[in-house]
Amino acid sequence: MISLGRRSVALLAAAALLLGGCASEGGGGGGETGQAASKTIEWWHIQNIEPMLPVWQALADEYQKAHPGVTIKITALENEAYKAKLTTLTQSGSIPDIFNTWGGGVLQQQIDAGLAKDITADIAPWVGTLTPASVQPYQFDGKTYAVPFDVGMVGFWYNKALFAKAGISETPTTWTAFLDTVKKLKAAGITPIALGGKDKWPGHYYWAYLAMRVAGLPALKQAGADATFTAPEFVQAGERLKELVDLDPFQKGFLGAGYGVPDGQAALMGGGKAAMELMGQWAPTVQRDASGTPDGIGEDLAFFPFPAVEGGKGDPSDAFGGGGGFAVGKDAPPEAVDFLKFISNLDNQRKVVATGAFLPIVKGAEDAIKDEKLASVSTELGKAAGFQLYLDQAYPPAVGQQVNDSVAELIAGTLGPKEVTDAITETAQNQ
Repeated sequence: MISLGRRSVALLAAAALLLGGCASEGGGGGGETGQAASKTIEWWHIQNIEPMLPVWQALADEYQKAHPGVTIKITALENEAYKAKLTTLTQSGSIPDIFNTWGGGVLQQQIDAGLAKDITADIAPWVGTLTPASVQPYQFDGKTYAVPFDVGMVGFWYNKALFAKAGISETPTTWTAFLDTVKKLKAAGITPIALGGKDKWPGHYYWAYLAMRVAGLPALKQAGADATFTAPEFVQAGERLKELVDLDPFQKGFLGAGYGVPDGQAALMGGGKAAMELMGQWAPTVQRDASGTPDGIGEDLAFFPFPAVEGGKGDPSDAFGGGGGFAVGKDAPPEAVDFLKFISNLDNQRKVVATGAFLPIVKGAEDAIKDEKLASVSTELGKAAGFQLYLDQAYPPAVGQQVNDSVAELIAGTLGPKEVTDAITETAQNQ
């Protein structure tokens, strides 16, 4: 499941902080794309099943045919296998020419170690064809270190039929209106929100979005740089979340519930037993699979973005989410970046998007989206003025885990808003 893959990614941080470098055959110091000199590009990705496995292979074959002398050697692995094999490889002092990355804290550490190549100048002629939100997780200090292949955002998935039953005709656009929506659902005897409290990471979405809306994206970035999360705005984010928690909006037993399990968060939504969940673009698929229903709640499922917080400093269009990108090893040949340009052109991006596996990262490829629900997410992403990577990936692993743990305790009622920010700050300053 895509969502569970995203969570397993967070664990990659602890497993692969120190990476080594290796050069491809033919060296990484020069040569133009298409030269006769033999070049082998080592490409590691995690799309090891359909629909993307054959698509990536076909694009590699097409590129090789057009570039005699270039061989693309693909290693396709499942998330957990990827982490294990990458760790083993890097312990021997090697790194692939092109390798999967989720950006954020782990990529920053790879950059600091001199292992990931700065490709800013290489992609400058065509980076403008990519959506800004998709590129941001791989940019540090004005430089770009990876090319995106997927992007997505978290928002509220809701049951239109249950909203109608509660007399709710419009989705909320402000935090106050959202709390009113929760109250109306409860009054109608409907569970307002499904939450997998046991897994912790779903809960961190609430605090993260509230921090974005109250404090703004620059404040979150600065807090990470300064290792200080005690600003009043971050405490206020916790206070807004406590307002929600005090309404008792979640299902009975939510603290012991997982996300993608048969009796968990996604299953409740897929079975029509809860009105909302705050989750990423993969939610419809997981709802269907976890609930064991043919199509979840079908046409009753729709999407709306996280509401604005009145008086907040953040742009209400800013999106929170993640995706995937391909970083380039420090000794990779120029052909590695050229291949990334090839798979990122509009025609090839449409092929990728048409599979339903990913959302567009190239401007103009939106017309290849076949699923109406994914199209709604893509539309909201297109409106985003800024983009914030999942906090448990944006920050160093220990800090990200502390965010998850502390927010989970706030939701459970065992930590207060200020205690949350103090705990995150303490962990950040001990890195």
